[in-house]
Amino acid sequence: MEISKAEITSAAAASAAGSEELRGAEILVKALQAEDVKYVWGYPGGAVLHIYDAFYKQDTIQHILVRHEQAAVHAADGYARATGDVGVALVTSGPGVTNAVTGIATAYMDSIPMVIITGQVPTAAIGLDAFQECDTVGITRPIVKHNFLVKDAKDLAETLKKAFHIARSGRPGPVVVDIPKDVSFKKVPYSGYPETVEMRSYNPVRKGHAGQIRKALQLLLTAKRPYIYTGGGVLLGNATAELRTLVDMLGYPVTNTLMGLGAYPATDAKFLGMLGMHGTIEANNAMQNCDVLLAVGARFDDRVIGNPKHFAQNERKIIHIDIDPSSISKRVKVDIPIVGDVKDVLTEMIAMIKESPLRPDAQALAGWWGAIDGWRKRDCMKYDRGNTEVIKPQFVIETLWNMTRDVDTYITSDVGQHQMWAAQYYKFNEPRRWINSGGLGTMGVGIPYAMGIKLAKPESEVYCVTGEGSVQMCIQELSTCLQYNTPIKILSLNNRYLGMVRQWQEIEYSGRYSHSYMDALPDFVKLAEAYGHVGMLIEKPQDVEPALREARKLKDRTVFMDFRTDPTENVFPMVQAGKGITEMLLGAEDL
Repeated sequence: MEISKAEITSAAAASAAGSEELRGAEILVKALQAEDVKYVWGYPGGAVLHIYDAFYKQDTIQHILVRHEQAAVHAADGYARATGDVGVALVTSGPGVTNAVTGIATAYMDSIPMVIITGQVPTAAIGLDAFQECDTVGITRPIVKHNFLVKDAKDLAETLKKAFHIARSGRPGPVVVDIPKDVSFKKVPYSGYPETVEMRSYNPVRKGHAGQIRKALQLLLTAKRPYIYTGGGVLLGNATAELRTLVDMLGYPVTNTLMGLGAYPATDAKFLGMLGMHGTIEANNAMQNCDVLLAVGARFDDRVIGNPKHFAQNERKIIHIDIDPSSISKRVKVDIPIVGDVKDVLTEMIAMIKESPLRPDAQALAGWWGAIDGWRKRDCMKYDRGNTEVIKPQFVIETLWNMTRDVDTYITSDVGQHQMWAAQYYKFNEPRRWINSGGLGTMGVGIPYAMGIKLAKPESEVYCVTGEGSVQMCIQELSTCLQYNTPIKILSLNNRYLGMVRQWQEIEYSGRYSHSYMDALPDFVKLAEAYGHVGMLIEKPQDVEPALREARKLKDRTVFMDFRTDPTENVFPMVQAGKGITEMLLGAEDL
């Protein structure tokens, strides 16, 4: 059966002529078309062959064949982070599912809207240890927002509708739909994709309580040392415009978490930089010394507030806005909880400020900014910029920022020192331009993220900042980049160490570098060329800018830049485990 563009003018509505008989796999494709899915990342196998056959017969959804199922989920995840749309991945049963687990957990920890379709052995074989069987529902239950096992093809359309609704609404997250092979093959009557979905047990709150918002506003407008702390929820809730309006109206200092970078322009004077374990002095000191804290779409995690006992030493009033009630007062007790969609709550807050006769205390605010400017004078982001012998990794990031600051640029990263340098030294002025694994800290995401983004944003420049350790975890996806023409630029800050592990071993383990040195690295230039791409080796600081310029000129090629960086460089500032956020190491002199 052909499923062409001409046939899906109204995929979401029932057929005027009544129901038709379709196989479960064809219903799945119809559902994806109705959800306006453009790309599916996946890898075929026995349990999903009926689904792949249905994909063969349609021309509206592009399937991207990855080289490993983990990368399928990461690429769909990167696409979702950059666009705000639901990312879709498709894997087979057994090892297909278990290979996808890391990607699913990564998306879950960062609240990314995704639907992962998994193949399953035939329903009659479930529980009999059939070939390539695993308990997908059981394995994924702790790392999904929800999961489904579809036992009847008649339930497929409604299940897919629920899956997409759950994935994108409320606090977003990944949803797994497990489809046995016989369900994808069976023919059943199909009368159209549901236009709406009702779920009695799932009704996330969107509108914040007006009384709580008024109380929060009273506190906020009478504050002497106010501070606005925002996380990834502002980006996920598409509330950056409202946040910027609120901050500019009040004139208050603002900080972003690692996951929230870009919510407020990094080049604006009211932005104090990222806070937390590798945050700035001014951002962390303001967090500790403010008298009223407005937390928006953030969760006070361990990498942000450090030791909770230290954080609680200073008395402050806390207002917390979040779509997820379970995130409020989870780690830090708050005074005014507001459960609701951050965009809706901030919109109402802005309207109330305009109507209120109260205005911020200008004199107190001036004194507060004076204290902040005093902390800023410490210049905690300084490094040896004059070094002409060895490439400083910070210099690579700063050079990239200066070259791309005026063009639409997306930066992905893997996990480690390079991730922190990218977050610290690339100034993100727009939302959804910084794509990294925050909660799970997954190595290997950088290239798949970049592939997914480049498909969604072909006119934008997409850079993957990585290290020689992380990049090898999904390096086979360079093959996918070639096949699907996603010309990304890879900046490998190669210091021959698992850098963040080495840094902790230097500081916490008296320099006992246990298995953190890479003894047998490949020739990355030749490896890139073997995959059909351009490889560059950069060993001197004076060659950094010319190499980046040359790579940017090669618009239609994937370029792998192997920057040989200083192996002794550490990420500072740094808050050690168990310490408070103001107990910061600022450089080697503090060790």
